[in-house]
Amino acid sequence: MSDLISQDIIQDAENIDRASIPLILPLLPIRDIVLFTNMLLPIFVGHDKTIMAVEQSVQKFNLFLFIVTQKNPEQENPDKDDLFQIGTVAKILRFVKLPDGRVKIFIQGIVQGKWINIFKRNRCNMVKIELLPEEIDTEKTLEIQALMRNVCDHSAEILTLHGDYSDDAASILDNIQSPGKLANLVAANLQVKIEDAQHLLEISEPTQRLKEVNRLLTKEVELSAVQAKIQNDVQDEISKNQRDFYLREHLRAINKELGEEDEFTLEIEEYEKKIKKKKLPKEALKEVNKQLKRLDQMQFDAAEASIVRTYLDCILELPWEKLSKDMLDIPHAKTVLESGHYGLEKVKDRILEYLSVRKLNPKMKGPILCFVGPPGVGKTSLGKAIARAMKRKFVRISLGGIRDEAEIRGHRRTYIGAMPGRVIHGIRQCNTMNPVFMMDEIDKLGTDFRGDPSSALLEVLDPEQNASFSDHYLSIPFDLSNVMFIMTANVNDEIPSALLDRMEQIELPGYTEDEKQMIAQKHLIPRQQKENGLSRRKITLTDGALLLMITEYTYEAGVRNLEREIGAVFRKIARKIAENQRGHFKVTRKNLHTYLGPPKYLPEFEQEENEIGISTGLAWTQAGGEPLYVEAAAVYGKGDIQLTGQLGDIMQESAKAAVTYARANYKKFKTKRAFFEHNDLHIHVPSGAVPKDGPSAGVAIAVSVISLLTQRPVKKDVAMTGEISLRGRVLPIGGLKEKAIGALRAGIKTIIIPKKNQKDLVEIPVQAKRKLKFVLVSHMDEVIDVALQDIKDVKKIETKKMK
Repeated sequence: MSDLISQDIIQDAENIDRASIPLILPLLPIRDIVLFTNMLLPIFVGHDKTIMAVEQSVQKFNLFLFIVTQKNPEQENPDKDDLFQIGTVAKILRFVKLPDGRVKIFIQGIVQGKWINIFKRNRCNMVKIELLPEEIDTEKTLEIQALMRNVCDHSAEILTLHGDYSDDAASILDNIQSPGKLANLVAANLQVKIEDAQHLLEISEPTQRLKEVNRLLTKEVELSAVQAKIQNDVQDEISKNQRDFYLREHLRAINKELGEEDEFTLEIEEYEKKIKKKKLPKEALKEVNKQLKRLDQMQFDAAEASIVRTYLDCILELPWEKLSKDMLDIPHAKTVLESGHYGLEKVKDRILEYLSVRKLNPKMKGPILCFVGPPGVGKTSLGKAIARAMKRKFVRISLGGIRDEAEIRGHRRTYIGAMPGRVIHGIRQCNTMNPVFMMDEIDKLGTDFRGDPSSALLEVLDPEQNASFSDHYLSIPFDLSNVMFIMTANVNDEIPSALLDRMEQIELPGYTEDEKQMIAQKHLIPRQQKENGLSRRKITLTDGALLLMITEYTYEAGVRNLEREIGAVFRKIARKIAENQRGHFKVTRKNLHTYLGPPKYLPEFEQEENEIGISTGLAWTQAGGEPLYVEAAAVYGKGDIQLTGQLGDIMQESAKAAVTYARANYKKFKTKRAFFEHNDLHIHVPSGAVPKDGPSAGVAIAVSVISLLTQRPVKKDVAMTGEISLRGRVLPIGGLKEKAIGALRAGIKTIIIPKKNQKDLVEIPVQAKRKLKFVLVSHMDEVIDVALQDIKDVKKIETKKMK
């Protein structure tokens, strides 16, 4: 509204006769603004075409121009489709040429018009226009008067909120008697979108235009009120902070004069005392002093001050020089390990070897061990036993499902909520530089767009690098060389090779039935009695009941489920005691079902006799070894092979190789060639819902097919493992230890293994060797002699059945 200052000039422009306005005028497009009648507008003109239009207006058209707004303000050379149809005839009030070649004009809107045609003349755009009808003010009814007053009040309110209200502006608003002029004046000064302003310009009826202006004003008043409130809140907060800082500085000066110290000064001094007391390395000391100096220069309640305090607390709580004194008494360590775990001789020997070397060389770096084995075999509890044997602190973190590299290395302090990684957090928690640090489930690490945690672990687990481990949060080196790291995994196939190379792998296979019985009697039963409040009660769990529990109520490599079943039995007894039942409680094979219900695990095939076409293979799983049954059947067909049971690609290839071997040696098996031409072979591996794959089922598949061809039954107590070549050679396999224990659990008596796996028999537990017979073979001919029942015995059995 400050544009309305040259009243004399404006009055002259308003009195212009409409008939004196030419109907062909130079065209001047403008951007980001709409020109209303009686509106004053300064414009800088810079394009050659528009400068020529202004000069033509001055020279030939009595200072008249046609002003129209562009639809797209970014268009440099708009054509007629880029311009609104309705515009305003304007008169140039001032014309000034600038030194840079541009022209500054000061124009006033005279009357609204509509262009009909646009053409070029004299190097500028000309336009043929049609003047819109002159606005005629209607009688000022009470509704119009109320509307005008409402518009004036809203305008004054907006000016007040923006701090632009003045008596002159109020006088101008009050002196306007025409609804159309009031609408144009307010619309010219409203901050609205171009589309809304153009819509106002195109409304010809003054009262309707004033109503639309009133609607936009009401919306603008609400926005301005909210904006003013936000601005006032910000200003109040700034003023409050300045006031608090001013008062705090005065208070500090007053306390200094009185010989007293404020809370912030005491905090700084407390940090200084902690830093002097703590023996920090040079890099850490330098960084801590730097951060303390920054804290001293901040306001007490500044947002960044809390971040610096958290960082200082983290640094000062880390055990930079604190080490636990190792217990290097080898006999004592052996006693501790024996008391907590049964078996696992290889693991115990490795720990005792480390302690022995540590005793002779105190400066040796901590080993990095990786316990690999199925769930429930005691990997985590073994780590705790190692810590007890060495009298070190024990820290455990689980890596399963971690996908963010920052979980290992920490977050940079630039992020909100930054914290150190799990490694530094564990060291801080145990408050010693040489704990036994266990990382569980290292084979279940993930990776995504946030980084690769397994790569971050390379620095942690490398003895040559972890002496200066760099955590992103600390930003200073930290020594991890004294930490004894122990990893656990179910399988090592999922661990990256670079990470696996830094660890010493120790395999923990599943337990035999005898070992499970010993573990249950020594550890599980006493622990469950204590947990269920039955320590002093007369309870007997017989060996027969325990063995039945192992064989028919659990099916696992470890003892985790066995402990659950023992706990379930004791809970039933605890309930009976709580119900005032007295006497001696004895759990036997006969009454075990009353506590645990019917057996949960029965053999997949209860073969009472040897059968044709059914062989027993051995599979390796994450839960240990288990039997894998293979069925073969011949049906009338065209010689096709059908494989079912969700077999993987490797097992399908093994099956095809086994069938090819059988077909190539049909004469040896006294089978007619026509058998393969008129029959389809169907090979099935139960259970069908479980996916299966691996390179060790070839021998079992070949035996089932050859049994079908020769009509010789496969011995039910013989299991076999090994891959087969097309020439009938038996190739070596892996996981023999787990497979042997799985076979023992399934009641197998004889295992056929490749001859090249003879070296692996050393790893098999003594109890398994006593109960199992291992037959070493190098060719399928040897397998057939052991696995298939002799044809003479078959005939004898058939004769007995007929009698």
